Amino acid sequence: AAVVFGAGEGPRFSEFAEPQVVPGHEVVELVAAAIHPVVRSKASGAHYSSAGAFPLIPGVDAVARTADGTLVYTGGVEEPYGTFAERMSVPSRVMAPLPEGADPVAVAAGMNPGMASWMPLTGYLEGHASLGAVLILGATGMAGGLAVQNALAAGASRVIAVGRNPEKLARVAGPSVVTVALAGERESDAASIAAALGGAMPALTLDFLWGGVAEATFAAMATLPGAASEYVEIGGIAGAEARVPSALLRSRPFRLSGSGIGSFDMRRYLTEARRYVGMIAEGRVTVEASGHPLEQVAEAWAGSQDPRPVLTF
Repeated sequence: AAVVFGAGEGPRFSEFAEPQVVPGHEVVELVAAAIHPVVRSKASGAHYSSAGAFPLIPGVDAVARTADGTLVYTGGVEEPYGTFAERMSVPSRVMAPLPEGADPVAVAAGMNPGMASWMPLTGYLEGHASLGAVLILGATGMAGGLAVQNALAAGASRVIAVGRNPEKLARVAGPSVVTVALAGERESDAASIAAALGGAMPALTLDFLWGGVAEATFAAMATLPGAASEYVEIGGIAGAEARVPSALLRSRPFRLSGSGIGSFDMRRYLTEARRYVGMIAEGRVTVEASGHPLEQVAEAWAGSQDPRPVLTF
């Protein structure tokens, strides 16, 4: 297994006690598991869902092989265990079979970042007949790039993709995608976002940044007509806190919520996870990943995160 022995340390390939099989669980064998940002955060003890106890095996999800040879996407491993191990004990209900021919590395790399936006997108569509314009803050990261693809796959009329890296923004540009390069200055960023929105509130905002970027976005929205809009906070790369102007909440039907571990019904998550596995397998969304043997976890952990590193066994 890959083992983290203390806070602030990277994982090392080492021995660890066998996973315990409890009622409702079964042992599966690792095929592929990705090094996601949330994995790093949980391994450091900094994530809100982390128990902060060491040593531990990192990893939140994986493609694994069951006793009968079926490949499944799975997770739900209880700490101090994780998915970066040759064997893991997972809840039997938390399994989504891979379609025949699906690439395990692509599924392992794409499910966690892709589901980050797929859940709020499909949640929005449960209460609306269609999806209008979608504003994506943080479109240059893997999760944000998949969010652009997901929004278009979900039927968005257009996507406004916001980020700091012009080269990476160019990767997501397209006929239905408007890009906005952030300058890092709140007033100019607010003006740029407002201009890209074209004088109308987006139906849905997916925010992977928060912090000052969210505040610039709120300022931009305050200048627009008061149409209904939903804003979903997903990540906090630009800051853990943001000031929300009260007038924005009172001047229009504006719904502010969050999406992440603990914020949604797991039954719906499992349903959508099975659906999203199929989307990756069918090539409806493109996932970039690089494979690394599990025993090379230290090198993969310290190396480039673009494309997403995936441990294989």
